[in-house]
Amino acid sequence: MDPDSRAQALVSNMTLDEKLLMLHGPTNGNDDDDWAESCNFSAVCAYVGNVAPNARLDIPPITMNDGPQGFRDDLHPGTTTAWPSGLTMAASWDPDALRDWGDGMGKEFYAKGANVQLGPGLCIARVPRNGRNFEYMSGEDPFLGYYLVQPVIEGIQQNKVVANAKHWILNNEESNRHGVSEDADERTRFQMYYPPFLGAIEAGVGSVMCSYNKIFGKWSCENPGTLAGDLKSAQGLGFKGYVMSDWGATHSTSIMAGMDIEMPTADYMNPTAIKAGITAGTITEAKVTDSVFRILRSMFDVGVMDEPTSAWDWKKLEANTTSAASVAMVRKLSAVSTVLLKNTGGILPLPKGRRLAIIGLADAGAVVHGGGSGSVTPSYIVPPLQGIRAQAGPGATVTFTNGTDIAAAAAVAAGADYAVVFGGTLSHEGADRDSLSLDSGCVYITDTKPHGAKDYQCQGNAFKQNELIAAVAKANPKTVVVLSVPGAVLLPWSHEVGAILTNFLPGQQAGNAIADVLFGQVNPSGKLPITFPNKENETNFSPAQWPGLPNTSMPDVAVYSEKLLVGYRYYDAHGIDFDTGFPFGHGLSYTPFAYTSSSANSRDAAQLGIGYNGSFVLTNTGKVAGAEIAQMYLAFPASAGEPPKVLRRFKKVTLQPGASATVEFDPLVAFDFSVWDTASAVHGWKVVPGVYTVMIGTSSRNLALAEHLTIG
Repeated sequence: MDPDSRAQALVSNMTLDEKLLMLHGPTNGNDDDDWAESCNFSAVCAYVGNVAPNARLDIPPITMNDGPQGFRDDLHPGTTTAWPSGLTMAASWDPDALRDWGDGMGKEFYAKGANVQLGPGLCIARVPRNGRNFEYMSGEDPFLGYYLVQPVIEGIQQNKVVANAKHWILNNEESNRHGVSEDADERTRFQMYYPPFLGAIEAGVGSVMCSYNKIFGKWSCENPGTLAGDLKSAQGLGFKGYVMSDWGATHSTSIMAGMDIEMPTADYMNPTAIKAGITAGTITEAKVTDSVFRILRSMFDVGVMDEPTSAWDWKKLEANTTSAASVAMVRKLSAVSTVLLKNTGGILPLPKGRRLAIIGLADAGAVVHGGGSGSVTPSYIVPPLQGIRAQAGPGATVTFTNGTDIAAAAAVAAGADYAVVFGGTLSHEGADRDSLSLDSGCVYITDTKPHGAKDYQCQGNAFKQNELIAAVAKANPKTVVVLSVPGAVLLPWSHEVGAILTNFLPGQQAGNAIADVLFGQVNPSGKLPITFPNKENETNFSPAQWPGLPNTSMPDVAVYSEKLLVGYRYYDAHGIDFDTGFPFGHGLSYTPFAYTSSSANSRDAAQLGIGYNGSFVLTNTGKVAGAEIAQMYLAFPASAGEPPKVLRRFKKVTLQPGASATVEFDPLVAFDFSVWDTASAVHGWKVVPGVYTVMIGTSSRNLALAEHLTIG
């Protein structure tokens, strides 16, 4: 039987009371600190989120756990793997890598007895300072998220773990997330913010988490327009799974609006409240049945229901799930996601056996992941200093200074053949970053939580990193900067240094992975999934667009008046050039590539259109093997009112030195030429006729090939 039939057969045998028990977490409420502390040592609420089992019908407990870059287990610290963050993985632009990432995390969730992974995070990086940008794997582009999320969902769910796409929707501000209304018009929502979730739905994602914010004044978790309408209806995204609340984001018994499970407690979706609604006629039993059907269907679909009861034993939380395979995969994924922003004169890769000055956040203070529900206490961390020493080669000398004494660091750099400065900053759930400067960051701390749990907290910056980098670059022209960051940062010294790399938040194998790249064991192929701006607020957000920290002078409404002009779309529309920053899609290799037209492209424009595959010839013109991520952008006819260009396809191609290959993207389909039409009586996707320009190249600002095609 298919999942629908199995779920329907089971739900038809359930009493109303049995159905109602599946719509909420424990009734005591694990938001109470004292109760939660004792509750965590029982089956009732051992995980971050818990739904009770049904012994009569052999329905196992639903065991939900953070998070989007690995299993967060504060009670058993060091027993899971800190994987690269979602934004880090987006920088790989590599669907195979994303599948491995999902699979690796899914294996650890299953091994810990969790059948729901609260991730991946999919929101668009609308606000560069958003504290949770590091969790989200869409970067600033909806189609990047649309394509990359699909292998992640497949990877997680093939391990009999339900993936959870979050946060639905417009969760683009942390500092006032519990009060702000994020107001984006319908076309903007469907074209900019919904596509990553659509990709997850097409991959069969089992659950979605609604967010804390409001949309046009209505809380996300009780908003019938965005939940029952846009997300679940056939006229919208047609999602067949279930919706759970973010933790504490429920404000009413909102089952009729489209929410299915309240987490982590039962303040509003409890049996008493729902039965009262049924009696009053405000809630239908059919809707209760639909919610339970959706939950069970997802459990059947990924295989949760076919596992033995022992698979979901809460005592499996004690297991150490980090393995040699997971550690090796973290190292591989971190390296493949590293972006080479600059490499003047081929400074990189570093030769072995030289005098190296390693400066900054390269020891125990290395930045590897962010804070909040996206954090993981790793089994161990390999800091960059350790990885570099292991690969520096015979005869090498490696001298380290943490950079707090800038003059001393410059002196160490002056006496070295190469200086490598590790800079970084952190962000976390619950607050946005104070600025995009490296000098406005966070440091690691160990707090006073029980059981040795670790957390992160902003405490100002430990030292003046921008001044440090400039001083080191002045002392040594062969200065390399490595940035471990949760999102966009400013690089005022980018003209002064020889090479720049970013590994975003690389996970617990940070040191080995970056050493692999620095010494050329891995040729970098990552691309920026976000824009690195030249200056603060370069997209000119007003307080009305991004209120930021709540105070009496700032509104509690964020108006998306920029509509589709997010990230590189804004830069293109306003003709902003890059000086110290770098554009979306940018990323270098240790070998150059050349793009040339294919004979297959010598066709009349009238013959091209839907089905066009952008065939071209890619050549590795250098001396080492490498991989290039070719990108296709589409410029709509002027009548469409679209940004100057939008990403539509990308493809990773590996070539030996001197080798060429004819590359074809997946053929364009009607969806690629469509906009969300709100003018017709029935809103929906509508193909825009006219002449399009297809641009192909290595970044959003370096497009070597162009061709026109006609639609309609």
